[in-house]
This record gives sequence, C-alpha cells and structure tokens, in this order.
Amino acid sequence: MEKDIQGKLELFVSNAQATRKRFAGQHALTRRMAALLYAREGLAVDCDKIRRCHGIIKESTGVFSTFRGNMALALSALLSLSPDPRKLFDDTQRVYGMMKDEKFRASDHLVIAAYEIASQGDPMRYSDAVVRARGFYNGMKSNRFFQIGADDYIYAAMLGLSDLDAVAGTERIDEVYRRLKGEFWDNNSIQALAQILVLGGSDDDTVYRVLALRDVLRSQRIKLDRSYTLPSLGMLALLPVDIGVIVSDIDEARKALRAHKGFGSWSIATQELLLFAAAIVAGYYARNTPGDALSATISTSIANIIIAQQAAIIAAIVASSVVVTSSQ
Repeated sequence: MEKDIQGKLELFVSNAQATRKRFAGQHALTRRMAALLYAREGLAVDCDKIRRCHGIIKESTGVFSTFRGNMALALSALLSLSPDPRKLFDDTQRVYGMMKDEKFRASDHLVIAAYEIASQGDPMRYSDAVVRARGFYNGMKSNRFFQIGADDYIYAAMLGLSDLDAVAGTERIDEVYRRLKGEFWDNNSIQALAQILVLGGSDDDTVYRVLALRDVLRSQRIKLDRSYTLPSLGMLALLPVDIGVIVSDIDEARKALRAHKGFGSWSIATQELLLFAAAIVAGYYARNTPGDALSATISTSIANIIIAQQAAIIAAIVASSVVVTSSQ
C-alpha cells in the first residue's frame, strides 16, 4: 500500500476521533463523514469551523427545515471546506428552492443535491443544471417508476452537471442496469452503480471490469458488492489501475482501519468500513494519475458518491427506527 494512502488512513482515524469528541450528540455516520471529507483534502478536521458553519445553517433556517436534518453535520463540513461558507450556503438554499419549483420533494437527499449544484455549477447556469437534473430524473423514473426516488436526487444532480445528453444518458443507464441486474441482488444499488458508470463515461469493457473486480475481491473475502458499497465498486472499476493493486490496497486499508480504536467490529459495521477504505484508495489514485481526464472526473465525484451512500444508509437507519418505535 502506498505511503500516501496510509497517511490518509491515519489522518482519517485522527479526524474521526476528534469529531467523536466534539460532536458526540451527532450520528456516528455523519461524524465519520466529516472526518473523511477533511482527510481526503489532507487536512486535520477543523471542528470549530464546522460548528460555525452549522451555526450559519441554524441562523438561516427554521427549526423543522430539512437543512437541519440527518445530513446537517455533513453539510456543515462541506461548507467549512469552502473559502466562503456563507455564500455557498446561500447559493445552496437558492438552488434548493429552484429544485423544489421543479417538483423535487423536500428531503435530506435534496439538500445535498442542491449543494452539489451550488458548489460545482456556474451561478449563471444553476437553472440549466436543475432543469437537466429533472430531465435525467424523469427519464430514469420512466424506466424504473417504482424504483427511482429521493435517494436518486444526488445522482440526478451530478448527471445534470455533466455534459451528457439527458435522453442518451438515461438510455445508457438503463442499458447498463439491465446488463448488471442478474449479477447483483439489490435493485436500488444496481441503479446507483449504473449511474456512476455512465457518469464516468464507461464503455462495455468497464462493465466486465466491475464483475472481474467483484470476483477478485470476493476471493479475498471482501464483499464490496452489497447494498451500500456497490456504488464504490463502480467507482473503483473506473480507475485506470490494475485490479490486483486495487484489491490489495482495499484489503490492507480495511485491516489498517480495523486495528484502530473506534473502528473495531463493535464500533463500525463492515460495509461502512469498506466504504471509507474504498473512498480513500479511490481518492488517492484519482488524484495521482497525471493528465487522465477520467481520473479527474472520478476525483470530483468521489465525495458526492460517498455522501449519497451515507445518506442512503442514514435514511435506512432512521426509517427502521421509526418502524420499531411505531410498533412498540
């Protein structure tokens, strides 16, 4: 494993320990998400700045605002990495309103989708990105009516920011989905995987590479093809790196994380651990392939993909908690 990957892993662990102390009342998933966002940038987490950004959110929204929902800490961390957090949050609120006008429904996912457009798009083209996101969403919805929902908002925003044609893009997503459907069991995750592969400009060979990577990982008892980690498999498959190297690094990264306090099997589930290991390994290679346009695309998309996965995990946990509570 490369020294830089080891360094990022250690920084992530250090950041996670810091966020655990400073944000004890927040969900463990979002605390670790904040830690990862800083580690990816090679930075020690700035908890004070994150708190200030959380304050900006509270000052600007009502008590029941979705901006204060399950992803508030993750959004605060994202804002804190911006040179002008207040302007970025104002822009995010503006895009959020535009997306609601386009009939996107209020949710944690929509908050992050609005942030993605506000942080990466040209303010003069916010409207275009939002309309394109709706076009992609509608196209995917027409193909998978009962499957496409709020958890696809973040991917729709990423697609809206891309150069892909909405009609051709949704047709390609459907094609990739159908090719992968018999290989994996969770339809929502297959949809996310297909979206990522199309965002990365994948060809037919990449689909086979996903399956080859899955099989080699399985041979090492690494199950990255489960519900919440399947999109990471696509992210790794897009990298112009030998499969053997990727698998070796993922294996070493997960073992390195498990060895640290707070990352044992009682503290963090295997799938979440693999999610972070994959993000750090993919982030390293995406940023260290000079002149590779595809890697540049992956590098800017990794945080978005991980956030989308985290939001899905948190939503599932919250939903199960509601079911348990209501049944008591």
